[in-house]
Amino acid sequence: MILYIDPGTGSMLFTILIGVIGASIYSLRMLFIKLKFKLSGGKTETDNKKIPFAIFADDKRYWKIFEPICREMESRGKEIVYMTASEDDPALKESFQYVKTEFIGSGNKAFTRLNFLNANIMLSTTPGLDVYQWKRSKGVDCYIHIPHAASEIILYRMFGIDYYDSILLSGQYQAEDIKNLEKLRGLPEKELVKVGIPYMDEMAKRLKEEGEAPDHPRTVLLAPSWGESAIFSVYGGKILDVLLKTGYHIIVRPHPQSFTSEKELIEKLIKEYPESEQLEWNRDTDNFNVLRRSDILISDFSGVIFDFTLIYDKPVIYTDPKFDVSLYDAWWLDTPLWTTSALPRIGCQLTEDNMENLKEIIDTCIVDPKYADGRRMVKEETWEHPGEGAKRTADYLISKYEELTAKKEDK
Repeated sequence: MILYIDPGTGSMLFTILIGVIGASIYSLRMLFIKLKFKLSGGKTETDNKKIPFAIFADDKRYWKIFEPICREMESRGKEIVYMTASEDDPALKESFQYVKTEFIGSGNKAFTRLNFLNANIMLSTTPGLDVYQWKRSKGVDCYIHIPHAASEIILYRMFGIDYYDSILLSGQYQAEDIKNLEKLRGLPEKELVKVGIPYMDEMAKRLKEEGEAPDHPRTVLLAPSWGESAIFSVYGGKILDVLLKTGYHIIVRPHPQSFTSEKELIEKLIKEYPESEQLEWNRDTDNFNVLRRSDILISDFSGVIFDFTLIYDKPVIYTDPKFDVSLYDAWWLDTPLWTTSALPRIGCQLTEDNMENLKEIIDTCIVDPKYADGRRMVKEETWEHPGEGAKRTADYLISKYEELTAKKEDK
């Protein structure tokens, strides 16, 4: 008899096999490094004084996630070591009294440092702990994960958050998904704490301080993600042709990764559609102003959708949200993604069939009150405790630290 394995199961098994092989190879490499350190008389990180609070950012763009938390902890006089894998992380230019910022190298150099870390608490937005290069250090008492977007927690690659001890969340649906995964996989229950979204709080505060954008012609922001299912890969320059026909001002802001992974495609589009009074290409590091002066956003599965609609209270147009979940934690669950229920409430879907009517779709989305009501409902579901994210996060970190140190004293 020939055994049949369906594509989803086959993909999952292949992912697990690669994970096992990768973990084995890396374990041997880490053993070699540790022996080298010891034989050479060097000291590992676990030989040093224990750090109360550590933060790891694998990319400089995540400073926006951690900055409000660092500032809150700084105001409370709590010592933190912020470790970044980006040599040009803006955090390195900040001046703090209690927060120490440090570039720990990139790639395996960063993970080697983390794998020997000696800290009470490690906070990070990086998935994959104890799956590939980043291993749990025996010197770290508690690993805490914070998401970097107001959406699904199950759209990480498989096992992305399995080995964290605590997860900081912003919505009940996220907690339910994690609990269901734990039951299916027989995992220990993590501590799930709804703290809100600190970086969104800061953006909302900034918008309130600076106010709405000055009067301007109707402006459409096209902000695609990258990859085979992203807007430019699917539609190419056709979407730019249709947008230019609307007569509206068009801002194109590709995902930063596009300039690396899709360099040829982006350069081709920039050449074919050069900047003009009607069209501009935007690569600002800070997206605050470009979001503020746009009246509507067109995107695919980029996290900027929820930043735009929840903070700026404006509608979106989105492409087909369906994509292959076989490599993601979502594959394990038979419940629909929260995002697929949220998107129709905050805007219209763009398809090949209705693209020629894009101008009418834009106008409808901007004026139809049902989308304003939908944004309010979606915000309530995915952004609990608005304005309190950094405070609640700091409260939890400190209480967890006190709990851990009290247990050690009892022992």
